[in-house]
Amino acid sequence: MIKFNAEVEIVAAAEGEPASPRIAGVAVPWDVTATVSGGQRVKFLRGAFNTAQKPAKLVENHDLTQLRGVVTSLEDTESGLRFEATLADTRASRDAVALLKAGAYDSVSVGANPTKFKFDKAGTMIVSAADLIELSLVAVPAFSDAVITEIAASAEPEDDENQPTDTPEEEKVSEAIQAEAHEAPTVPVQPIVYATARKEVPLPTAAEYIAAAIAGGSAWHDMSAALRAAAPDVVTTDTPGILPQTIVGPVYNNFRGLRPVVDAIGVKAMPGGGKIFIRPEVTTHTSMGAQSSENAALQSGTFVVYNNQVTKNTYGGYVTISEQDLDWTDPNVLSLILDDMARIYANQTDDVAADALVSGASTTQNFATASVADPAYWVEWIYTAASTILSASNGNLPTHLFMAPNRWASLGNLSDTADRPLFPQAGPMNAYGQLQPGSTAGNAFGLQVVVDRNFASGTLIVGNPEGFEIFEQQKGAISLDSPSTLSRTLAWRGYFATLMIDPTKFVKAAFV
Repeated sequence: MIKFNAEVEIVAAAEGEPASPRIAGVAVPWDVTATVSGGQRVKFLRGAFNTAQKPAKLVENHDLTQLRGVVTSLEDTESGLRFEATLADTRASRDAVALLKAGAYDSVSVGANPTKFKFDKAGTMIVSAADLIELSLVAVPAFSDAVITEIAASAEPEDDENQPTDTPEEEKVSEAIQAEAHEAPTVPVQPIVYATARKEVPLPTAAEYIAAAIAGGSAWHDMSAALRAAAPDVVTTDTPGILPQTIVGPVYNNFRGLRPVVDAIGVKAMPGGGKIFIRPEVTTHTSMGAQSSENAALQSGTFVVYNNQVTKNTYGGYVTISEQDLDWTDPNVLSLILDDMARIYANQTDDVAADALVSGASTTQNFATASVADPAYWVEWIYTAASTILSASNGNLPTHLFMAPNRWASLGNLSDTADRPLFPQAGPMNAYGQLQPGSTAGNAFGLQVVVDRNFASGTLIVGNPEGFEIFEQQKGAISLDSPSTLSRTLAWRGYFATLMIDPTKFVKAAFV
C-alpha cells in the first residue's frame, strides 16, 4: 500500500444534518514524486483512482483496528484526488477531532494498492491505476505542505465525566466496526507499502557498537537494525562521477548503400578527358535485297552512325571535422564518416540511374490496376511487352523485370486458383519462377527481378539492360586540413552519367 499526504480541511455539518464532523481536502497530488518508508519513489498519474469505488475506511496512523469513519466521496481534480470523509460519533473519534483542532494531527495519508504501474529509468514507480484502501489521520506528513489548514466540526463535546456511558446498542455498533477492521484483507497485486516519512536514526557510537557485538543476542540484532536504518541510501544518481560510460561497438548504421539498377545494368569506364564524350550508335542500317537479274545492280543502301553526346556529372558531399573530434572519439569518427559517405554516394547514384531508366523508357503499355492480383493478366502483359520489344528492337528480347517495392509485393502475392504461391521458395519444375521476402533477388516468368526502393511507387518495366548504359569514375575520399580552425574537411565524390541508347528495348507499365 502506498501512502501520500495532502492538505485537508474539516467541513461543518449543514443546518439540520447530524452533527458528525467531516474532513475534506486533496488526498493524492498528481505527478508528485515521494519516497516511501522502504526507500521506493512513487508518483501517481491523474485518473489513477476510481472515484465511484466502494467507500474507503477512515483510520488513525494506518491502523485498521482504529476505525474513525468512512470516506464519503472522491473527486478527480486538476490538483489531485479530492476527498470528503465523515467521522463516526464515538469516543475515539471525538478524541481525534480534539487532536485535529489542537494541531497534533495536521495531515492525512492515503493507503493505496497499485494495480497498474511501471518503473521509469530513475526507478520511480509510476502508478496509473490503484485502489484506495484507507485514509489515515497522521502527525508527520511525507510532504512538507501536506497539512490541515482548517477544521470545523460538531459542537464542542462536554467533559468526559459528563459524557453518558455507551449504551448496549452503541457497544454493538463498536463491536461491529472492530469486527470489520479485523476482516482478512484481499491479497493485493502489489504488496502494500506505507509511504510515511522516514525516521531519522542516529548512527551508534563506536562504544555502543562494540558493547552490542560483545553482548550478542537481541542487543546485536537491535544494533544491526539501527545501522541499517541510519545508513543513507546511495543510488546511481548520487555517483555520476564514477559511473563508466561503455560504448558497445561497432557503431550501428542501418542505411544500406545498395545499387540494384546500377548492378543490373553494369558500369562502363568513364573516359578521362573532356566534360562531354561521344557514344556512337548505329541509327541507319545497310539494305539488302534480291538481284533482279544477272549483272543488274544490287540493292543500294546507307549506313549512319549517330554521335550520342554524354555529359559527365559530379556527385558528392563533404563534412568539416574538428581536430579534437578526430583525436578524442572512440571509435574514430573518421572511419565512421567515410563509411557513411560511401553508402550515401551509392544510393544517390543509383537513384539517378533509376530515374533515368524510367524517363528513358518511352514505350508504355497499359496495365489495369484492378488486375494486379490476377496472374493471368501478368502473363498477358509481360508476353505482350516482350513481343513489342522483339519487334521494335530488331530481334532483341527482354531479360529483366524492373519494379518498385510495392509491385514486387504484388508479384510475390500471386497465387493460383488453389491458393498456391505462383513463385514458391522451393520452386517445383512447373513454377513460373522463385521469389522470397527475405531477398529481392529472384526471377519471375523467366526474367531476372530487379527491385529498387529508388523507383517511384508503381514502377514496372520489362527490358534488356543492353539498351541503357551507365558510366562512372569513383574518385572516393579527399581531405583538406585547415590550420586556422584546427579542422579537417572531408569530401567524397565521383563522376557519373547515364545514356538511354536504345529505348526500344524497354516497355513501361502505365497503370490505369
